[in-house]
Amino acid sequence: MDSGGWDSGQVYVRSIFPGEPSVKAKENTVQEFFDFIQNFRDGNLFIYREQLRANLAIGKPVLRIEILDLSRYDAILFQKLLNEAPEMTAMFEEAAYISAKNMIVNTTEKQQTVPRIQVEIISNSNTISLRELNSSYISKLVCVSGIVIGASTLSSKATYIYLQCRSCAHVKIIPVSSGFSGIQIPRYCEKPVTQGSEKCPIDSYEIIPDKCIFIDQQTLKLQELPDSVPVGELPRHLVMSADRNLVNQVFPGARVTVTGIFSVYQSKSASKTQGAIAIRNPYLRVIGMEIIKTGNSSASKNFSPEEEKEMLAISRIPNIYQVFSDSIAPSIFGNSDIKKSIACLLFGGSKKVLPDGTRLRGDINVLLLGDPGTAKSQLLKFVEKAAPISIYTSGKGSSAAGLTASVIKDPSTRELYLEGGAMVLADGGVVCIDEFDKMRDEDRVAIHEAMEQQTISIAKAGITTVLNARSSVLAAANPVFGRYDDSKATADNIDFQTSILSRFDCIFIVKDEHDEARDRTIAEHVLQVHAGGANQTSVEGELTLDQMSRYITYCRSSCAPRLTAQASERLGSFFVNMRGQISRLERDTAERSAIPITVRQLEAIIRLSESLAKMALSPVCNVEHVEEAIRLFRVSTMHAAQSTTVDGITYSEFSKEIKKIENDIRRRLPIGSQLPVKVLKSDFIRQGYSQNAIEQTIFALVRQDTLQYKNHRHIIQRVGA
Repeated sequence: MDSGGWDSGQVYVRSIFPGEPSVKAKENTVQEFFDFIQNFRDGNLFIYREQLRANLAIGKPVLRIEILDLSRYDAILFQKLLNEAPEMTAMFEEAAYISAKNMIVNTTEKQQTVPRIQVEIISNSNTISLRELNSSYISKLVCVSGIVIGASTLSSKATYIYLQCRSCAHVKIIPVSSGFSGIQIPRYCEKPVTQGSEKCPIDSYEIIPDKCIFIDQQTLKLQELPDSVPVGELPRHLVMSADRNLVNQVFPGARVTVTGIFSVYQSKSASKTQGAIAIRNPYLRVIGMEIIKTGNSSASKNFSPEEEKEMLAISRIPNIYQVFSDSIAPSIFGNSDIKKSIACLLFGGSKKVLPDGTRLRGDINVLLLGDPGTAKSQLLKFVEKAAPISIYTSGKGSSAAGLTASVIKDPSTRELYLEGGAMVLADGGVVCIDEFDKMRDEDRVAIHEAMEQQTISIAKAGITTVLNARSSVLAAANPVFGRYDDSKATADNIDFQTSILSRFDCIFIVKDEHDEARDRTIAEHVLQVHAGGANQTSVEGELTLDQMSRYITYCRSSCAPRLTAQASERLGSFFVNMRGQISRLERDTAERSAIPITVRQLEAIIRLSESLAKMALSPVCNVEHVEEAIRLFRVSTMHAAQSTTVDGITYSEFSKEIKKIENDIRRRLPIGSQLPVKVLKSDFIRQGYSQNAIEQTIFALVRQDTLQYKNHRHIIQRVGA
């Protein structure tokens, strides 16, 4: 009887070691696996026997095995499975088939067709990096973690080939061995030659495709997790082959833990190349796959009781909100409100799915817009380390395809497939985009959909699909002129479209203001950091980076707060007042606000309130959480939208005053004439103009080469129009 390969679920053993194992040894191993399926139990429950019975009842011929259960049941069998994976997995499936046959025969009177059972082996322990996979692991069972960045369409792989002779119609069915090795078709017809009949010609067998037996197969591409890639190195990739029940289980952007057999195949290009006969390319034959839903590879998906106790202890710290925000980038002085909003971003609000299928995002987006040297990039770098899932990118080095998704053509198969970009790979985490203002407009527009709908729609090269991009965005940008110009309105300083600004929940304008007392404090802080170095003592009660990362993972996975009735009422009244305030401001200045205040901003305050409640593991958001969220919103987006100067004058009035002074200077000083600076300033102050406006106007005219300083800046001369 013909026997199939591992892919078809048949026993097919081809030893790669000297000497073939005896038939008796095979039977004994199959019996040991059969005993494990039948007899392994947890308490009074026979786990795998009942699982197999339940799966057969719903027509799903699959058995999922936790590899640690096998190691506890029989350590020797476990070691054999690790070291002789191709042979042992085939025997495991044969044992599962015998178990299924016994169940069906015992429970039904009439004989049913017993399906071949696919054994899926899953493991969360002893995960190795893609970089560690080398030739010593070939034909062994390995467990790796990574991100799926590409998935091919389904293809059908034959497990049995139906051959028919052209001359005499003799039929032969041959099994296909597993892997990429292919088959060898007999060159001579195997029908016995009788007396009087002619011998069939050479190469008379032809394949009848319709009568072959096929299974589904899919090729996946796995990439290293970003946090495990060394600095300066490119992430490694690995081709994976999944079949039967394992196809269509994952999509680009999914973080998975894969158990499989590390195998090799000869590529078509290598076989054509002279001298490369012995070169083989590695790939992973998938036996089990598990999607990592929350956290990263280092944080366990299920928290142990000890870890839960530690997380609950952190949540009971008095004023955990203040402690957590102080733990964010402790080497950076001040910026307490920015750190608090970043703490809210790391925890996020509650995702909601409405009855009509509409999804409301829970992720918070923050924009830091301000002068150079205000530690914006340092904050972004810290968030990249603290967030369980994060990707850091710079605006100039990011394209639309790199942020969303790209269509790649596989050089060997010439097949098109999708590769996810930064927003897809950071699904469930944070994307830190530095130099946001240096991005091209068409690249920036690509993330509009990802920031609000949290999906990325692709229609390229005949591929039309939607990818998930449920990630928060933390962006840092400089104003139009490099530094924030107080003499110009907010709209002139911010070179972003209204559509992108409305998608940010918090917009902070960070100015590098000159204040002697503050400058002295910052200088002392920076010098202390440099002098102390690694020995710098941390603040009392400060959380470590690892504690922060694990606490964020725990809170995000186990808490989804909702608003109370009193909190909802407070939010509603604030939104109405806020809209009225902006409306009056626009009417007074006769200018549209640079930063729009829309219903999105109301949702932003709701998300901030939910994240503040989540930080303390509170199931509901009360009025205190809402009040703090409103305060954060006032000091960020509302402050940026209203944009008043230090003197309390609106920018519109300030710019009118500057225009008047500029016209007076042009009228008073003909081209070529000069005047002492003190005289010029005192004349304008007598006319009632502010000192700040006079200095800003002179500075602007000097920069435009209309005026020029002379005699150690004591004399000013008109040199241009």
